[in-house]
Amino acid sequence: MPETLLNSTEVPKTVLGLEQKYQEENKKIEDKTVRAENISESLIDSLPNPTGWRLLVLPFTPKDKTKGGIIISQESLDKLRIATNCGYVLKIGPLAYNDKERYPTGPWCKKGDWVIFARYAGSRLPIEGGEVRLLNDDEVLGTIKNPEDVLHHI
Repeated sequence: MPETLLNSTEVPKTVLGLEQKYQEENKKIEDKTVRAENISESLIDSLPNPTGWRLLVLPFTPKDKTKGGIIISQESLDKLRIATNCGYVLKIGPLAYNDKERYPTGPWCKKGDWVIFARYAGSRLPIEGGEVRLLNDDEVLGTIKNPEDVLHHI
């Protein structure tokens, strides 16, 4: 091994890709997790654009520690991310909610809303640091102000 690695006092840390990009841009992050509201526009612009009637949604990531202080394993967090039913709307396709017959009262959600969808709805797209989902506009079941109000079981 190179001598610089053996003598280095710096210990490499595993950081989620989105978190790392966010830290580079803003140099500060809360609770060691990326909160959807804190993702910058330049980072959102680098994500895929939904086509047609689809929405790009960032699934809710639960906290890695319970209120009682129990640390949740990475494996359990990964299972929660896959099975989550809440997400943050990052982008909306150009045709989403344009059908006046299907949506007479207007769009069910907008960019920046927290939405509820079926547990395994949409297409999961792995990205650096996690995943995003592409949902059809009619897969949104409702909106919610705070995703932590919905129980996410391990």
